[in-house]
Amino acid sequence: MSIIAAVPEDDVAGADFKPLTPEQARQLRAKSPSLSPWWVVVGQVVVGALVALAAWALTGRQHVGWSAGYGALAVVIPAALFARGLASRVSSVSAGAAVFGFFLWEAVKIALTVAMLFAAPRLVTDLSWPAMLVGLVVTMKVYWVALVWRPKRRT
Repeated sequence: MSIIAAVPEDDVAGADFKPLTPEQARQLRAKSPSLSPWWVVVGQVVVGALVALAAWALTGRQHVGWSAGYGALAVVIPAALFARGLASRVSSVSAGAAVFGFFLWEAVKIALTVAMLFAAPRLVTDLSWPAMLVGLVVTMKVYWVALVWRPKRRT
């Protein structure tokens, strides 16, 4: 039994659905401003650089700073690629293309992050795994900070 068959036809036809006018859509966008994914990427770059410098300063070891910085890069580079992919013309063709594009670029982001983590021991001399993971996790938490500090709704 399908869900559509379970809903009486009168309920669907009688629904009070009215599309927004262009003016109403503009007002709705003004009340709920969106946050550009590029601002999140910039925030991740700043936080990643600060974590790498703090790791170097706190330990006095340059390789610990590089390890933390590489952990941050394992978040920033895939996130930038994801943001670029979502901004492509293909993703804006239709709602279906946008959903497909989102999942595709999210999969690319995850795969690239995992590949960068596997490559870390070969790319970073004297890799410090704890420092790299701290850089990775702290930089990844910028997503949550961006949600809290996004532009507020205007009333």
